[in-house]
Formats: sequence, structure tokens, C-alpha cells
Amino acid sequence: MRVEKVLSKLKELGSAEGEAPLPAKVNAHIHLPPNFSAFATVAQAVDLASQQGVQVLGASNYYDYDVYGEFGELALARGIYPLFGLEVIAMSEPLRAAGAKINDPGNPGKIYVCGKGITRFAPMNADVSRLLGVIRKNDSARMRQMTAKLAEAFERQGVRTGLDAEAVIDRVVKRHGSPRTQVYLQERHVCQAFQERLFELVQAERRIAKLTAIFGAAPKSGPDEAVKIQNEIRSHLMKTGKPVFVEESFLSLEEAYELIVQLGGIPCYPVLADGQNPISTYESPVEKLIENLKSAKVWMAEFIPVRNSVETILKYVPEIRRAGFVVTAGTEHNTLDLIGIEPTCSNGKAVPEQVMAIFREGACVVAAHQQLNLNGRVGFTDDRGRLNPAYGNNDEGIRRLAKIGAAAVARVAVNAGVRV
Repeated sequence: MRVEKVLSKLKELGSAEGEAPLPAKVNAHIHLPPNFSAFATVAQAVDLASQQGVQVLGASNYYDYDVYGEFGELALARGIYPLFGLEVIAMSEPLRAAGAKINDPGNPGKIYVCGKGITRFAPMNADVSRLLGVIRKNDSARMRQMTAKLAEAFERQGVRTGLDAEAVIDRVVKRHGSPRTQVYLQERHVCQAFQERLFELVQAERRIAKLTAIFGAAPKSGPDEAVKIQNEIRSHLMKTGKPVFVEESFLSLEEAYELIVQLGGIPCYPVLADGQNPISTYESPVEKLIENLKSAKVWMAEFIPVRNSVETILKYVPEIRRAGFVVTAGTEHNTLDLIGIEPTCSNGKAVPEQVMAIFREGACVVAAHQQLNLNGRVGFTDDRGRLNPAYGNNDEGIRRLAKIGAAAVARVAVNAGVRV
């Protein structure tokens, strides 16, 4: 397997501390195709990162990691250190019963969780395979049902798309050149397929009237605004309480945590903050978020700064770091908008340098976790999610881990003949 060769190459970099500076540009969270992504191919993502001077690039795909072999090979060849991660959706039943929203604006109890620095996905153990099997089975069944209901909604208004889940997968395979075995449909895949069929079957001057009939309300998009129409298909028809919605089945929060640590990863909480309005009571004020994460035994947080104002980033990130958490950042690239690879705040504003330094440090801690695990040592956390007592979550320990990661990042660049 290609990913095993990549892990072997990373192992050879060792896990010693060094004096290399923190890399200048990092991104710890993108989605690679066949996940719904701004990138047409894995090569495009890595090429753009290289062109833009990004030295550490992290993938956080849903539910299939075979693509990480190609990603790792291409990244190392370009002198980019690859971070391997995952994203999983879970449910906290106590918080759901309490009506508490966490980091999903519309669904109490629903929580997005990330795993950082996974290295045990080749091969996977029986517990991991079982949990992933549950996720894949439930998600695939839901997507089949929603695609069928969406096709019926379009057909009732005279638009016979001929789409089912298999046909949507065909389109994903054709678009990205991915093996079918790597494709697990997401809502955005389905929306894109139906928007494309609408454009193929209905002339531009008739699209708004047709969409109004399908939605039961006038769309805000123009007749040729493909991405906006995709988003409106999702919001008018697929969200909770809408005509084609199908109830989701989730892992418990405990199962999601187990999946991450069994894969060798660091449990990580993606902070939405002012990416929703108002900020959830789970995340606000920042002191409450810190206490909630400590209670959950999650010692890493991540931001997608494009969602956040500069003011919020300055308020949250340094405070979380001072509390002993490692903090990373990414861009997701989980829409068709091909934004820059280096994270920025909302409205294109730059991430303040003092915050960017924390994000660089965080990316290097994840790299160190990978290096330590690959060399038979405990990383930032162990295989039960507990802090490594050799480093802990104190300032000195985090800085030492960052030095291990920065040294590995520098060696990747040297091996590829890249000047940084």
C-alpha cells in the first residue's frame, strides 16, 4: 500500500529535537477529493500548496484514507510535510437532550470532532474497522435515501434527472479520477449532481421558475450561479425538517474519541466561535469552552479562521493556548471556492502574526506526534488520549514537541531539495 511506504519514509526522519525554525506557512486541515473539495485532484492541492510556499499540509478526510498514499507521496516530493487526520460527526445524547448546540449551528448535541496525526490506518485494527464500517454503512444508506427523495422532488416538477446514488458516485469518479471504493457521498456531492442535471435539462430562462416550484419558494440565486444553486438545493430541501431530509445516525462522542485514539491520533475540537451567530453556549465565553474541553479530555483545538473575525481569533486563540492546549488552523476547502492555502480570517483579512505563530507551533506538534508514534514512542497523547507525561500540556513541553516537528519539516524540505 502506498501509504505504508509514506509512513516508512516519515519514520526515517526520526524523532529528535532540533533547532530548525517553525515553518513560515502551514495548513493543518483541508479535504481532498473524493471528499467534496475545491480541488479537482490531490495533485492540484499539493501543487497549489507548493506554489504558495506552504511547508506543512494536513488532510482531514471523512471515512476513507486510501487517498493519503498519493497525498503523502506528492507532498514529500515537493518538500511539504504531510499531516494525516480525520473528521468525524458524533452525537452527545446528554447535550442533545438539553438542547445544547456545540459546533453545528442547527443541531443540538451534534458535534464535529477531528483526529490529528493518525498513523495506524495501514493496516487498521478490528475495532477501527468496525467503527468505520458502522459509519460508512449508515452514511451510505442515508445518501441513497436522500438522493431518491431528491429525484422524486425534481421529477414532480417535470425535471427527470435519472439520478440515484450510484449515478452520483459515477460523476464523482469521473470528476476526480478516484476509485469507486474511495467514494462516500456527502450532501454536497448530491447537490452538485442535481444542479448539473438541472442545467443540462432546463434552459437558463426557465430555471428560476422551475427552482421556485421545486423549492416552494423563490431562490436567491441567479439562473447561472451553479454553486449558489447547489447551496440552495441543500438549504431548501435537505436540511433538518426539509422535504428530503433523512435522519442521521451518528457514533457516540465516546465512540468517535475511541476511533481517533485507536488510529493513533490526537483528539481535536474544531472551534466554530463566531462562525455561528450567536456563538454557542458550549463555546462562549472562551473560559467556558476551555473548561468543557478539559472535561472532555481533549487537549487540542482547531480553527478555520476564514469563518472568524480578527477580533474573535485574537480573543480565543491566545487564551486557549495559555490554558495548555495546542491550537491548529486550516481552510477546509470543502466547498468549490478555491481560496488560498494559507489560512486567513473572514473578509480576507490576515491572521495576526501572534496568532499565526501559535498555529505554526500547533502544526509542528502534530508532526512531532506522527514522528514519535512512527518511531515507537508516545506522542502528545497516548492511545487512550491521555497527555504524555514527558511533555504534558505545559508551555515548555509544547515547545519541545514543536522543535521535534520543526526538525522533521526541515528534513523533508532538504530531502526534496527545496529551499525554505
